[in-house]
Formats: sequence, structure tokens, C-alpha cells
Amino acid sequence: MGRGGLILAFLFLGAALATAQEKPKDIIAAHVRLQGYPCDAPISARRDTAASRPDESAWVLVCKNARYRVRLVPHLADIIEPL
Repeated sequence: MGRGGLILAFLFLGAALATAQEKPKDIIAAHVRLQGYPCDAPISARRDTAASRPDESAWVLVCKNARYRVRLVPHLADIIEPL
């Protein structure tokens, strides 16, 4: 493998490690922010099994300035409910 290939391999490895280290609270907070809701400093995210469905996972996200129930819906916008 040439030097350029080695550099690309390290870049891909670094990106994979960064993704693996993300926590659910950070991922769900990013979903919430993308839809325009404020979430400063996510504190926790816990799975809401009562509100989850086979094709949708529900979470309760606690941020420094807000709290939400977030239903992650594949291929559609997430359903976000301020609590």
C-alpha cells in the first residue's frame, strides 16, 4: 500500500472510531437539533420501552435546557414531543 493509501486507511479508521464512541444522548440530541429544537448539553437518554414500537424506538432525552420524548422513525422525520 502506498503512502496515500495508508493515509486514507487511517482517516477511515479514525472516522469509524469516532462514530463508535458516540453515545445515544449525543446522537439523539443531534436529531433534535436538526429539527430546530434546542438541546444544550445533553445529560441523558434512556429508552422508553412503553412508547417504543417494533419499527420505532422511543427515547426520553434530558438536556440542560429541555426534556423531550423522541421517537426515531426510519426514513421519516423523528417525532419529537417536549416534556
